[in-house]
Amino acid sequence: MLFPRVGVVLAVMLMVCFTAHGGEELGPDDEDAKLNAVFQEYLKELFRREPLTATRLGEHALDDQLDDLSQAARNATLDFKRRVLKRLPEQIVRDRLSRDGKIDHDIYRGHLAREVWLAENFRPFEDDPRIYGDYISESIYLLLTQSSLPRSVNLKNASARMDKIPEVIAIARQTIASPPRVKVETAIMQTEGAIGFYSSGLFQLAGLEPGKGDLGAKAGAIAAALRDYLAFLRNEVLPRSTDSWRIGRDRFVKKLDLELDAGVSAEEVLAEAQREADKVEIEMSVIARQLWGTLFPGVTIPVDDVRGRREMIRRVLDALAADHGEADTLVGDVRAMAVAIKEFIRARKIIPLPEPDQCRIIEMPEFMRGNSGAYLNPAPPLDARGSSEYSISPPPANWSKERAESLLREYNRSMLKILTIHEAYPGHYVQLEYSNRCPSPIRKILASGTFAEGWAVYTEQTMLDQGFGQGDLGLRLHQLKFYLRAVVNAILDHEMHAGAMTNAEALDLLMNRAFQTEGEAVGKIIRAKQTSCQLSTYFVGRMAFYRLRQSIQRALGDRFDLARYHEAVLAHGTIPVKYLPDMVQRSLEATGAGKRPVE
Repeated sequence: MLFPRVGVVLAVMLMVCFTAHGGEELGPDDEDAKLNAVFQEYLKELFRREPLTATRLGEHALDDQLDDLSQAARNATLDFKRRVLKRLPEQIVRDRLSRDGKIDHDIYRGHLAREVWLAENFRPFEDDPRIYGDYISESIYLLLTQSSLPRSVNLKNASARMDKIPEVIAIARQTIASPPRVKVETAIMQTEGAIGFYSSGLFQLAGLEPGKGDLGAKAGAIAAALRDYLAFLRNEVLPRSTDSWRIGRDRFVKKLDLELDAGVSAEEVLAEAQREADKVEIEMSVIARQLWGTLFPGVTIPVDDVRGRREMIRRVLDALAADHGEADTLVGDVRAMAVAIKEFIRARKIIPLPEPDQCRIIEMPEFMRGNSGAYLNPAPPLDARGSSEYSISPPPANWSKERAESLLREYNRSMLKILTIHEAYPGHYVQLEYSNRCPSPIRKILASGTFAEGWAVYTEQTMLDQGFGQGDLGLRLHQLKFYLRAVVNAILDHEMHAGAMTNAEALDLLMNRAFQTEGEAVGKIIRAKQTSCQLSTYFVGRMAFYRLRQSIQRALGDRFDLARYHEAVLAHGTIPVKYLPDMVQRSLEATGAGKRPVE
């Protein structure tokens, strides 16, 4: 969930700049303008083919349209992307680009290569019924929650788009083959949420009385069609589903390289994650030892070996988990935490916060649940006036008391503070608002998940290092636990898809190595089966930010300024992390903050 803003005026200016040179020799600035013009033409055609992509990015000219999901249309879109990739060297002379232009070019080329490879190697419309939920529910939800167009226009577009949803459902029924069971089960849950959305949630967002008028009639028809579709998923697709969810070593290695674009191999990621997990566990044991006597007065501390240290950490975390909110107070608790976190960021000058604050903290819609307990849906890059949503998922009402209690203990008050740092301040929300200011359309649109997740994880430790929590050892222990989760995510990701890790082995890793509750661990295993390579982005990105900070701070010594450094890090968009060292150094030198002192 990353992305940023390109206006029509910019597109016209770029095209004028390009065509005005005619056959003259092009300089770096001219070739850069030409690259951006070529990219704008790609976006224009991509949006025509994929209106939902346009909406997600904040381009609203096609909000009344929806993608043609037929096999023929999807094949045509793949052919289009192949042509664009093939023509790029003919259109742009990379050696004529500026230093920044070369980076933009490589990001664009990498995006096209990744899109083509993914389409050639995976069949989500046949093998992942969750994908249809994007068109069925999200396509309407985004219009009513993020678009900055007038409410009447958004409602009109939503109504027009709803006319096309029965065709999406029909294609889903024709296309879905024998997907992995884990994806079918999540699609069933999300479809149940979609029925609720069209029965009530839609009208709450629209400010209309449920079931009334033209919108009510359309929503009722869609809800009825979704009930039939739900029966189809349960009675036809689920029985023929399989347990073949692993993507395999070869595809995992290639996909990781394309998606992370971080200059590290799958084997290097795994080896570093295993080393880091040992290091974090030692840090956690030191803190747990300090807390033991207070939490368990008179109780002998466990033996000082690997098994004993893990038991000590687990018991301390379990005792601290009792300090949690309730399902109906979860969102309110997070809102209060966010206020305190923002006050600290300003007081300690961590980084200037975006103004105005456009982050809304909400309860996660039912149809969006199933993959994580929280997420940030940022203001889209082409409509940055739209709001961002930090969504929290409380325990579903149909969960048992024991299962709900397990989730609340996992997301206790300390963990919610770390989660809010990660998702909002100064994590995802702040970083992506900065990204929306980046002048490069390519960097804003083609955002790196490794950068975004890495920054969010980096900020967790940074905030506590600067004094957030006033030295609360329980909070620090949870920060380390949250970071250990990111480290173990990379191990889980690799072993589940490139290896042969079983459910039991995964559960053991998450519960006994990463100290997660059983409910959280089960949810993470489900997520790992559905989202190959994404779970590695947190650790790989965090290590890139950590190494960069150490390097620059060591070089600058007393002249290092944390806020200025953070601004330099976020000044270039959400880019592949391999470009960060050179770009941050240049930014600091430009402001005088990175120049070496005169000998």
